[in-house]
Amino acid sequence: MPRIEDYAVLGDLHTAALVSTAGSIDWLCLPRFDSPAAFAALLDHDQAGHWTLAPAAGGTCTTRRYAGNTLVLETDWVTADGAVRVIDLMPPRADTPHVVRIAVGLDGDVAMRSALRLRFDYGREVPWVRQHGSEVHAIAGPNLVRLVSAVPGSGHDPDICADFTVRKGDRIPFVLSWAPSHQLQMPYIDAEQALSATTDFWTEWSSHTAYQTGPYRDAVDRSIITLKALTYQPTGGIVAAATTSLPEELGGVRNWDYRYCWLRDATYALQALLAAGFRREAGAWRDWLLRAIAGQPEALQIVYSIDGSRRLPEVELGWLAGYEGSSPVRTGNAASGQLQLDVWGETLDAMFLARQAGLPGDPDAWALQVTLMDHLESAWREPDNGLWEVRGDRQHFTHSKVMCWVAADRMARSVRTYGLPGPAARWEQLRDQIHDDVVTHAFDAGRNTFTQAYGSAALDASLLLIPRLGFLPATDPRVLGTIAAIRRELSEGGLVKRYQTTETDDGVKGSEGLFIACSFWLVDALYASGQRREAVDLFERLLMLRNDVGLLSEEWDPAARRQLGNTPQAFSHFAMVVSALQLHTGGAVRSDDPMRP
Repeated sequence: MPRIEDYAVLGDLHTAALVSTAGSIDWLCLPRFDSPAAFAALLDHDQAGHWTLAPAAGGTCTTRRYAGNTLVLETDWVTADGAVRVIDLMPPRADTPHVVRIAVGLDGDVAMRSALRLRFDYGREVPWVRQHGSEVHAIAGPNLVRLVSAVPGSGHDPDICADFTVRKGDRIPFVLSWAPSHQLQMPYIDAEQALSATTDFWTEWSSHTAYQTGPYRDAVDRSIITLKALTYQPTGGIVAAATTSLPEELGGVRNWDYRYCWLRDATYALQALLAAGFRREAGAWRDWLLRAIAGQPEALQIVYSIDGSRRLPEVELGWLAGYEGSSPVRTGNAASGQLQLDVWGETLDAMFLARQAGLPGDPDAWALQVTLMDHLESAWREPDNGLWEVRGDRQHFTHSKVMCWVAADRMARSVRTYGLPGPAARWEQLRDQIHDDVVTHAFDAGRNTFTQAYGSAALDASLLLIPRLGFLPATDPRVLGTIAAIRRELSEGGLVKRYQTTETDDGVKGSEGLFIACSFWLVDALYASGQRREAVDLFERLLMLRNDVGLLSEEWDPAARRQLGNTPQAFSHFAMVVSALQLHTGGAVRSDDPMRP
């Protein structure tokens, strides 16, 4: 089975596909990110659905790359008989999802094979396959897929296959399209025109970056394009990742569905998009956030679907073996029902950041924010499940309390700075009260460090956010002590764990890898505290964790030297962009000038 880092991503701003270095699309959900997969070999084996287009002899590609600042993938094989390139893309969607693959002869004569095995509903449904001249149709339940190709193929269970030879100068296209099975008409597209239009779309879109020069421009460009690829265009929601159930421990049970939108990403998404100059995307994300959270403030969730739906029932798919035997495979996410007080802070912080950036306001948005703050005034003292969605007992997590402080701080400053109506003095008093509560109950004076939760000795990488959020200056001795403690007790090879699974009862067996976003948080904390050489060194080490096409998953396995977790991971790419821009500009990406007590 390919490694997680062996996959590149394609996307049409509604869904995404993962393509391996062997030329196989092993993951594709149709028609949306969170729809059942039509190709699920990623979580089982070829029988669960895939589409391989590669030399008939098989094997890993020689090289691959994205064409410039686009989401058009070029994969090259050099064989004993010649050289061939496969160009893969998904045109930004107008109405119908399409996957376009073009086999291009570069040299000699190369025997090629296209093997398409469709298995709807995560590998469980075998479609009825019919040949219609140069087309092959596969239908099962609500799904209809059409494959149009320039070479004769055979449509039969279990595969739709075509064997052909590519000679120098040949360009042989394949177009796979999806529609609801009841739909009478499915539009056709020309593969070469789609390639040209898709290349133009991404090239023009990425040209608007505000980061035009600098040592990390290529990395920032690729991360921003990846974040755009994870955006559900109709609503502006950004999924945490394109996949479900890629493991945080190989062979383990820490396998979760990340094809949803987390409120924890709210501020980080806005910071990255605004700093890179993509105000329209930042505004669309802000608007998704407002729609999703509308309703009763006590019903605020930590995660929503891409259209803002709240019910995300968690189900185990027992017929799938899991990536490298990592089971169970899950869809949905039970964390949607948890209490995480930090999300009130994330939401109000994001709204404040949008206001600072001058994004056009919604006249009803402030009233919603006041309602959220009113609820938090009475709820902030409650224990919760924390940022990391632990499934053990609720605790008074330090990060949750700090984010409650953030909420009160940003709301008071909105009144003072922007003249919005609200009880600024009361919120300032609450802010000071929460601050005193945290420094009294979450600081271990003997070790000179903040701790994960009140009364706990455990550490937590989220403590690195204390200076970035403005709770204390980065040069405060307590912050410096916390940075040192995390580097000493929560790091391996310089990279950071979220927490020690042996110390924190998160309700799940096993362990996990080093968390990539948290390692970027350490970069930011080191830089802000004046340890700039260490910050740059760590950042450049983290860049080496990207795969050959610039993608990051959620975690890193230092022993196996492999990526872990769902991919590509928005949280990792948000954090990378913010750190890169901070190191390049010589200052914080965002300056809050917080009104500290």
